[in-house]
Amino acid sequence: MTTRDATAVLTLNAGSSSLKIGLFSAALEAMASGHVDRIGGEGSLTLRRADGALLALPDGVTADFSDHARSLATAIGALRALFPGLGIAAVGHRVVHGGPDHRGPIVIRGDALARLAAFEPFAPLHQPHNLAGIRAAIDAFPHAVQVACFDTAFHRGHPFVHDTFALPRALYDKGVRRYGFHGLSYDYVSGALARDWPALAGGRVIVAHLGNGASMCAMKAGRSVASTMGFSALDGLPMGTRCGQLDPGVVLYLMQQEGMDADAISDLLYRRSGLLGLSDLSNDMRRLEASDTPGAREAIDHFVFRIQREIGGLAAALRGLDGVVFCGGIGENSRMIRARVAEGMGWLGIQVDPGRNAANGPVISPDGAPVTVLTIPTDEEIVIARATAALSAQKEQVPA
Repeated sequence: MTTRDATAVLTLNAGSSSLKIGLFSAALEAMASGHVDRIGGEGSLTLRRADGALLALPDGVTADFSDHARSLATAIGALRALFPGLGIAAVGHRVVHGGPDHRGPIVIRGDALARLAAFEPFAPLHQPHNLAGIRAAIDAFPHAVQVACFDTAFHRGHPFVHDTFALPRALYDKGVRRYGFHGLSYDYVSGALARDWPALAGGRVIVAHLGNGASMCAMKAGRSVASTMGFSALDGLPMGTRCGQLDPGVVLYLMQQEGMDADAISDLLYRRSGLLGLSDLSNDMRRLEASDTPGAREAIDHFVFRIQREIGGLAAALRGLDGVVFCGGIGENSRMIRARVAEGMGWLGIQVDPGRNAANGPVISPDGAPVTVLTIPTDEEIVIARATAALSAQKEQVPA
């Protein structure tokens, strides 16, 4: 197949042991999605049509999930069998860390990969796998435009006081600062507000991206002014297995008194803390909500408390509040968490109507409430696809 035949856009979100894939037409209509789980182990591929219907792995496609490159090859082989004549014009990649300078997506060319690899110490559990996905896609589609879309980019306009730590300025200049993450999700929500609630979009809104990874973003006129996540994806809210905000003295204690090295501490804070560590049961909110154990109840209580506390801080950064948006797996689906968060927040104007909340919105606040509360299903893949298509079109205008 020649590059002239290539019209589709592919999106990739590579994790440490997973790969999320989105396939879009040239008109950016969703065609299919895929999810490879347990790469390097007993891997599996789930494929779905745009309407959500499951697709079987076509006959003749060898299932090999031993690494990212082979997992991608398996998924692409399946998609090509399902969509004869499929050609990929461009591939868009979620990259967690873009550093202090990238304020938007970039085309991967020249030394771009090497420059992005320099940010691996800032996101050691995410960035290497994101870049492995890019390398695998370059091998699979050598003629396609490769685009990196950064989770940090949406937050790059923060005021200095929101980005800095009270550390020596030399460390800030070296990149030790607050970056914020989940920017692709916030970008989507910002666009959805501008389209469907333009008056609210022009105001002061807190967006709560609540899932296995969780953070919150304060937006003014659709732009990020503050975020709960900071230097790493550990900061802020407790998450499925990540600790959230932590006194750095705890890390010193773990090193000096418990004899833990950096790898052991990293494993504790990223993989064994959060809802899982608090509950001693699960990182899945659905299972915690269904449980009657004290640990599950306490984990939920702490999660709700931290959300409420961060709402107060972000509202202060905004100098007021006009709207709250819930998104992410928990934010979009947990009626109980949304209701619990609203309890006791009436002083800030946050109220939730039980009937509207039970129906999952999109508007879940009562008529006339001072603060409009919404649920908006986020879609990071379409944000990546749009940016990739736009940069691909620009590249085609540039003479070789």
